Amino acid sequence: MPASTLQTRFLHFVTLASGLALLAFSGWVHADPPSRVARLGYTSGAVSFSPAGEIDWVQATLNRPLTNGDRLWADARGRAEIQVGGAMIRMDANTSLAVLNLDDQIAQLQLTQGSLNVRVRSLEPNQVFEVDTPNLAFTLRQPGEYRITVDPSGDATDILVRKGRGEAAGDGAIYAIDARQPYRFTGTGLQDYQTFTAPRADEFDRWATNRDRQYDNSVSAQYVSRDVVGYQDLDENGTWSVDATYGNVWYPRRVAANWAPYRDGHWAWVDPWGWTWVDDAPWGFAVSHYGRWAYMGNNWGWVPGPPRTRAWYAPALVAFVGGDNFQLSISSTMVGGVAWFPLAPREVYRPPYASSRNYFDNVNRSNTVVNNTILNTYNTTNVTNIVYANRRVPGAVIAVPRTTFLQSQPVSRAAVPAPRDVVTNGLIAAWAQVAPTERSVRGRTDKGTAPPPRVFERPVVARTAPPAARVGFAAQQPQLAATPGKPLDDPARKSLRPAAAATTAPAPVVKLIAPPAAAAVSPSTGLAPLAVPVTPPAGSRPNSDQRGNRDQRNAPAAAAPATQAPAPPPAAPPALSPAKSPAAPAAQPPAKPPVQPQAQSGLPTLAVPTTPAPKPVPTPGAAPPPPPPPAAQAAKPDDPVLARPVETRPPAAAKPAPAPAAAPPPAPATPPAQATPQTQAAPKVQHAPPAQAAPQPAPQPAPQVRAAPQVQAPPAQPVQPEAAQRPPRGQRAAPSDNNPPDAKNDDEDAKRAEERGRQKR
Repeated sequence: MPASTLQTRFLHFVTLASGLALLAFSGWVHADPPSRVARLGYTSGAVSFSPAGEIDWVQATLNRPLTNGDRLWADARGRAEIQVGGAMIRMDANTSLAVLNLDDQIAQLQLTQGSLNVRVRSLEPNQVFEVDTPNLAFTLRQPGEYRITVDPSGDATDILVRKGRGEAAGDGAIYAIDARQPYRFTGTGLQDYQTFTAPRADEFDRWATNRDRQYDNSVSAQYVSRDVVGYQDLDENGTWSVDATYGNVWYPRRVAANWAPYRDGHWAWVDPWGWTWVDDAPWGFAVSHYGRWAYMGNNWGWVPGPPRTRAWYAPALVAFVGGDNFQLSISSTMVGGVAWFPLAPREVYRPPYASSRNYFDNVNRSNTVVNNTILNTYNTTNVTNIVYANRRVPGAVIAVPRTTFLQSQPVSRAAVPAPRDVVTNGLIAAWAQVAPTERSVRGRTDKGTAPPPRVFERPVVARTAPPAARVGFAAQQPQLAATPGKPLDDPARKSLRPAAAATTAPAPVVKLIAPPAAAAVSPSTGLAPLAVPVTPPAGSRPNSDQRGNRDQRNAPAAAAPATQAPAPPPAAPPALSPAKSPAAPAAQPPAKPPVQPQAQSGLPTLAVPTTPAPKPVPTPGAAPPPPPPPAAQAAKPDDPVLARPVETRPPAAAKPAPAPAAAPPPAPATPPAQATPQTQAAPKVQHAPPAQAAPQPAPQPAPQVRAAPQVQAPPAQPVQPEAAQRPPRGQRAAPSDNNPPDAKNDDEDAKRAEERGRQKR
């Protein structure tokens, strides 16, 4: 076979292999779970929780991770705080909240009743924070403080921006809202709204402000990445020190003598990560899902990941020991057991869920310091030969009966010492090979307070399409039982169909809106031009029942939010202003520009008056332009509008000489600056006497331009012969350019006068 043929086939093979690898890699990328998660960081009073796809409501548990489809209800006198990335979402009493979409780029929440206080500390350029309500979708565009309230009937939404800027989107309209004016919207088209005076801070606002101080004054912020959820709780519950081996280390205070990481809490099944640790300590979230634990000097210390690296969430940074047939002796009875221990610094975490190589590298590099040699174990399934530092630490291996593990019961109450042979020689696994049950999904089984009927079934307006609602556990259980302990991958999860309606929560009803039809989307920001809501006219009372009628929408936009707003229209010339024109008494004042409906949307947008077209420049031989309108004639002589005809003279024209003092002023009705007619009369100058004659000029020569001083004189007259220009007898002719003074004539006139005098005597 020729060498060229072999080379061609080899190139085809390499191309095909590269394509398959790229296809597989793209599939893994889409299967990666989010790198961030929401945390239930605080509760008081009655707060209930319902996992994605479930209809049961149980008491909310501190440190529970929240993801797509999870719902929360704060009952009367209840409050809750949810933390996600650089944002804190606080729920007031009688408030419903659902997570529609949460991943690396977006946090999309559903609010159908109640009040939220949202504090955004940081927002990456590619991240979106959106709150969907029955009336609008509110997108937070800047770090700041926001309060969003939906009335109990779901008919109105209040937007109060204390700091920052956001956008309210409805059917065909996007309104910019900042801290200058609160708004109340009704309906879904944003046509009906009213403004109100910003209320004074109430008890809910003061509670949120006090919670914010923990973040603003946190000492731990200088030691960890800002993406670590719950780092502020470390300040009051431990101390920081610097270790020569690991760098910054945090040591907990007020723990039991036999305490070990991952001991005080319970296990829960959280989709899509699988088995997830839920710690009981208020400070337990950050140290359970980020970093590593090290045993130093008879104390446990938590070692965070690099502080300048983005933190990636993990369900539990542990390794399991014992295998499928692991047994524990409980009251002289052998029962199935599960055991685990915390990973130490520089040890690799192997996710039990489907993930790409990129995810595998990031979830490890962001939580500890590892080298490329260790990370090359991505495809390694045999981890029995790896030496784990914490495996032989006394009390580090936690063992519980399998029923305790499955039913999300407290671990510390059921923990038993692990057998020595299991600790030293037991098989190591990346995940617990235990299939979950319904109780594993709900967590604690204490019944919670259910929200009012159909509160979560209210349709909401969304600017971003959320993913499909997740099916309940009943639909997943058969496949989860086939592969114990391993979550379903993305294709398998999407292929499932919900179980019976009686056991599955209804999917949220979302009305997806589009940007205004006539608005062009900016490729750099992805935002459409905004139609800015205008405030009521001056003198109107706040909190009055001023809906978004035509008069309100046509009010001046001076006090409306101006962030991202169209630029104000340029001021019209004084002579053309309708307010100064006597012929236009009904014109609208300049402070209220006319409102034109937006194309295909029916929403008001501010119309910018166009600049008047420039007047045409007269050309030689053309008819003179018509007289200016009365408004222009009535303007001041120095008005810039009247100066335009003078500026239309030929560019080569020299500066005209001053007009003769005896020349009468031009009549107002005759355009004074008609340079073109004077240029047409120039050929008649050629018939002057020989002394005044000049050579035939070229087109538009300089001598003809000098005729400009004749602009202030009466219209040019034909040149008369010298005899015709003599004055009557006895009257002396006035000297001029054609009649110079003559000394001889003066002597003769004097002699005649003297002779007439002698005759009279």
